[in-house]
Amino acid sequence: MSPAATLVEALEPIRCEPSRSAVLLDIDGTLAPIVRHAADAHVPEATRSLLIEIAGRYRVVGCVSGRRAGTARQIVAIGTIAYVGNHGGELLRPRATSPEVNPDLAAWTVLVREFAARAYTSEHQRIRVRSEDKDTIAAFHWRGAPDEEAAAQAVQEIARQAEEEGFAVHWGRKVLEVRPPVMLDKGLGIEALLHGTEVDAAVYVGDDTTDLDAFRALRSLVDSGALSAAVCVAVSSDEAPPGLAAEADLTVDGPGGVRELLEALL
Repeated sequence: MSPAATLVEALEPIRCEPSRSAVLLDIDGTLAPIVRHAADAHVPEATRSLLIEIAGRYRVVGCVSGRRAGTARQIVAIGTIAYVGNHGGELLRPRATSPEVNPDLAAWTVLVREFAARAYTSEHQRIRVRSEDKDTIAAFHWRGAPDEEAAAQAVQEIARQAEEEGFAVHWGRKVLEVRPPVMLDKGLGIEALLHGTEVDAAVYVGDDTTDLDAFRALRSLVDSGALSAAVCVAVSSDEAPPGLAAEADLTVDGPGGVRELLEALL
């Protein structure tokens, strides 16, 4: 059996009734290749064209990201689909002009920004640690720093300070996020997106640890009877966490493999 045929078979619970199915995808490392600077990320036009076609066929299509929902929409550049941003803290519905924000999260915005302003110093700038203001989350990146080991150690100190001050910290692929101590994950965002949509089956595609929450949320919805089927897809890479493939129903190879998966959904 060809790889394409295998994909079609695995996705049959989603493909069989598009009007009652959801297609949900992470962005960085999934739709868009990982790049040295996060601001340079983009979705290849071939992938974007497939996603537009899928959006016209399936009941719900959404991108689920650690970035702000508005930033995620800018990267994907499709206004007719939904965006779950800040790891579930924001929901930007199709064609909406502003996201719905978790009120518990929003209350911490000023405190997170004040911490980031104190913690991020000229020394961090010198060793090329980059800060990112994600509204209710502060991120510190060291991918591409001249000395990544030294930069990572400096970011470890930011994490220590954050935990001492009562913030939550989360480690991603060469990035630290300082978050409010509020329940926050992609699974909660997906549950909010799917609520009331009459979706019966869903596929989720992701490449990092935070995507495990999305896998688990979909399976919980199946267990509760809210969904009849869920397909969880891991995107492989040299930096993929080992537990991701173990919890997935199938694995595809990088953003190119994701493009093949999108083709199989049509």
